[in-house]
Amino acid sequence: MMKRLITTQLALALSLSIALFAGNTRNNNSKAANTDAKTTEQLAINENVPPDDMMSLPFNVVVIRHTVADYSVWKPFFDADSVNRNAAGLHLLGLSRGIENQNEVEIPFMIEDVQKAKDFTMNPVLKDVMQKGGVTSAPTILFIKVLRMSKAIQMPSDYAEVVIHVKDYDSWIKVFDKEGPEMRAKDGIVDGVLAQGIDDPNLVYLVFKITDVQQAKAAMMNPARKKLMQKSGVMGEPVVYYGRDQM
Repeated sequence: MMKRLITTQLALALSLSIALFAGNTRNNNSKAANTDAKTTEQLAINENVPPDDMMSLPFNVVVIRHTVADYSVWKPFFDADSVNRNAAGLHLLGLSRGIENQNEVEIPFMIEDVQKAKDFTMNPVLKDVMQKGGVTSAPTILFIKVLRMSKAIQMPSDYAEVVIHVKDYDSWIKVFDKEGPEMRAKDGIVDGVLAQGIDDPNLVYLVFKITDVQQAKAAMMNPARKKLMQKSGVMGEPVVYYGRDQM
């Protein structure tokens, strides 16, 4: 992490020669800090490229969402933790901020091993990093298996994430496919990701790319679509999150 600066009181107490030496040291430390920053940035870039043999569908993902006090403070702590994530078999897929609350962040990771990833989310080291980064809410953590993914998801943009519980996944998917992506696109919601809960196969995770939040909200609340959802076996109200891709 960032090195501490020498305090003004200490600088005043030192002799001129020592002060000059300290100045040189600070310059060296500054260069080292810049190098560390570049190294951290490179690690984040490397982390963002999952292994080739993991790219084929289906693949497992953990989606983590929480609120932070200050995004600009949290981000460096998050970047610096990439080594620990990689060691746990987590590979960064993206990063987004809430449209309605920009201090709400969501991070999906492709995972090599589900149990190993679960252990990582419970690791006290992760909790410590989150506390230092200023996380202010308990994280929402979803383990899902991605079954479908369109090219639309590859372009950074706004999106609507919808999580629902259904009575029976096989019955629900038939109704969903009958409505079809073309009909949803007419309402301004473009199919991006379809996933199923790993621990609960009747949990459905959907991502739709959007260009207008209000239009997307209206599409979600469309009486005809709500009736279709009920017909397909959706239980309770959907949990909807509107995010904006940062990378």
